[in-house]
Amino acid sequence: MKNFIKFIILFLNIYSISAYSQNDGAITPKLLSKIKSTYLNTTSDKAIRNAVTTNNINKLSLNRENTGKFDNYFSNKVKVSGITDQKSSGRCWLFTGLNILRPITLNKLNLSDFAFSQNYCFFWDQFEKSNLFLEAIITTRDKPLDDRTVEWLFKNPIGDGGQWTTFAGIVQKYGLVPAEVMPETYNTDNTSVISVLLARKLRENGLIIRDMAQQKKNVENLRSKKIEMLSEIYRMLVTGFGEPPSEFDWRYKSKDDKISETKQYTPLSFYNEMVGINLSDYVMFMDNPAREYNKVYEIEYDRNMIEGFNWKYINLPASVIKDFAKNSILANDAVYFGCDVGKQLNSEAGILDVNNYDYNSLLGVNFGMDKKQRILSFDSGSSHGMALVGVEVDKDGKPTKWMLENSWGDKAGNKGYLTMTDRWFDEYMFRLVVNKKYISAEALKLLEQKPVLLPPYDQMFSPEN
Repeated sequence: MKNFIKFIILFLNIYSISAYSQNDGAITPKLLSKIKSTYLNTTSDKAIRNAVTTNNINKLSLNRENTGKFDNYFSNKVKVSGITDQKSSGRCWLFTGLNILRPITLNKLNLSDFAFSQNYCFFWDQFEKSNLFLEAIITTRDKPLDDRTVEWLFKNPIGDGGQWTTFAGIVQKYGLVPAEVMPETYNTDNTSVISVLLARKLRENGLIIRDMAQQKKNVENLRSKKIEMLSEIYRMLVTGFGEPPSEFDWRYKSKDDKISETKQYTPLSFYNEMVGINLSDYVMFMDNPAREYNKVYEIEYDRNMIEGFNWKYINLPASVIKDFAKNSILANDAVYFGCDVGKQLNSEAGILDVNNYDYNSLLGVNFGMDKKQRILSFDSGSSHGMALVGVEVDKDGKPTKWMLENSWGDKAGNKGYLTMTDRWFDEYMFRLVVNKKYISAEALKLLEQKPVLLPPYDQMFSPEN
């Protein structure tokens, strides 16, 4: 009898939980009536509804009190020339990295215009990412398919997005070539279809590797199969992008119309002669208030090569990071800058400012999250990379606004550039990469810490597009 009573109590508890999950919190007619009564449907409400239902919300919420407040002049600007265009692709990280190196070559050879081949670097990025995915599947072969990391790998086998480490790793291993040596193709300018096909093939290959592991095939067998799979990936990339050169002949014409002698290069010899800087000297920073400041963090699989390095960053407030950026710009060195570009961007004027759009007044609600809350709720993260090339300072030397070289072509923004206010920098800057010579000794000392390893599904894993 005692056990029977316990069973009844347990049954009632389970039923109570089930009843709660099914019914409590549902929208009843009474509750709906109460909610509907809060909308007064005044003449102002009707006018706003009429406007919003037939117009672009950004156009209607554009804050007229904020227009015309900022000009596009900068007294401190890196010597840059020309605007690139990533077109319908997510390769901003690659364009940004090359835009940081491009001024070095322009000045070294006295050129009026020059561009590196984005296609060449992108080819090797996609090939290396394919290998990284397949190796990760081999490494995690004994974990269940619903393991969170395995699940993440199959959701993200490859993509055209990236960040500084994916750029630097490729350049250090494969070098660079001029744009005319390996020009863009339709499928590098428009990556959507081939990205889907590459991802589909890799997922298929990943399942084959896991099946082989279930059949007790050893790692040597799995890697042998992987080579066959990579041969197919290579074929797909060559078909869509063209085959990367192992050597090439090149000459150039300077600003004063002098034509150089033709010279033979390998991609690595070209990089060493035309750029010649050590990309390992660059330090990565983030302003992530959701994590403890003055700590070093590393995100697993946030790279594109097995032997490459993950995104490893020093977490500091934006107020500290911007000093390093200012130092670099004043020394005529562009800075890699990652941000949430879609927030408060007036694309027509080319202005990034926190007051560009007044959604609160238009929609009658308050958007009140701070930066930390936006990160924790996945509302904000680093979505786009650009080259930071200019800064304006007040009489005390404090930045008031910044200049960004974008990769959306010269028709976007202010002839291809964006002006960013210092307040916007604080709220929506996430990644910044700068040469260590512009960084304080205190910040560099933080690199002596053992990084805190974060999983690939961390909020800050957000490839820039």
